[in-house]
Amino acid sequence: MKPVLSFPPELLLLAQGEGPGMKAMIFDVDGVLTDGRIYIGEQGESFKAFNTLDGHGLKSLQHAGIEPIVITGRDAPGVRRRMADLGIRHALYGIKDKLAAAEGLLAELGIAWSEVAAMGDDWPDLPLLLRAGLAIAPPGAHAEVLAVAQHVTRAAAGYGAAREACDLLLVAAGQYGRIFAAHCQTLDGK
Repeated sequence: MKPVLSFPPELLLLAQGEGPGMKAMIFDVDGVLTDGRIYIGEQGESFKAFNTLDGHGLKSLQHAGIEPIVITGRDAPGVRRRMADLGIRHALYGIKDKLAAAEGLLAELGIAWSEVAAMGDDWPDLPLLLRAGLAIAPPGAHAEVLAVAQHVTRAAAGYGAAREACDLLLVAAGQYGRIFAAHCQTLDGK
């Protein structure tokens, strides 16, 4: 079976950055990995819904050697649990200054901004989007974010937008076909 997914060549060139592909991708949570709604229970507990397509996309980035990074302004046990379940090694919670947090982590990892894609939906994400080699937003993002995004996903936040962004990076890095083929194999290798 051959992959059917494709992206326009000019978008693939943007997603390649200055080399064979991006080395990391930064994701916001509320409004990117979720639909942005927060459900609050009687006891003050919050609930968020995550899409399994997005989760598989983040794991696929890891398999391709592209580091998924999560930087979120809120700190919720459910988000921590989801990131742990996905094996996300670099997740920063309750961050007020996303730029300072990102710069510290990128320096630690030895990754330049030109080698980073970022996906956000609101004003706190703008400093990241403005510096990243590739800025991505879901279609429901704030107007100021949409104005700086180099790519707006077709899928909505919390409904596969992050997966679309992951797939874009995988195709641009020449890794999509390999990862796809591995998933089409049965356990007996056929």
